[in-house]
Amino acid sequence: MDANICRNVTAERLKRVCNGYTKPNGESVEGLGGGFRYCELGEPLFAADGSIRKEISFSDLARHVFFTETGEPLPSDVTGKSPFIGATKGTAVYLLYNGILGDKAPRGGNVLTSEVLTMLPPHYGPRVVYGTACRLSPNRLKREGIFFRQIPYEIRTN
Repeated sequence: MDANICRNVTAERLKRVCNGYTKPNGESVEGLGGGFRYCELGEPLFAADGSIRKEISFSDLARHVFFTETGEPLPSDVTGKSPFIGATKGTAVYLLYNGILGDKAPRGGNVLTSEVLTMLPPHYGPRVVYGTACRLSPNRLKREGIFFRQIPYEIRTN
């Protein structure tokens, strides 16, 4: 689709529907209220087989995970240098992906273990941790207030 059409024609039509406008004959048409946001789609996160595409960066996946988990955009102060990607309404979200903890081995820092848990930035409240696997027992997860979501299977796509 032509970007000019989106920015200049469609956006202008939406503004008029939301805010109202004046017809050429001087008659005012009241707006319906509301608003909209113009966004550009990025590259797909997932390959046809459901795996995360190799080109996907930590930041790309963090934006998607945080939004689908919380319904909010990723906080602007997230640097991509920590597995902690943000907190909202008292719940912290962590992403163990792409060697964020410095271990790029397939089963390394992307697996939630007791050792990895001690390396996570602290949060006193519920925590959601995304990772490729979890080596903590269900009782330990409950005691620690952790909800574990396995990558890529528990990453929502809608």
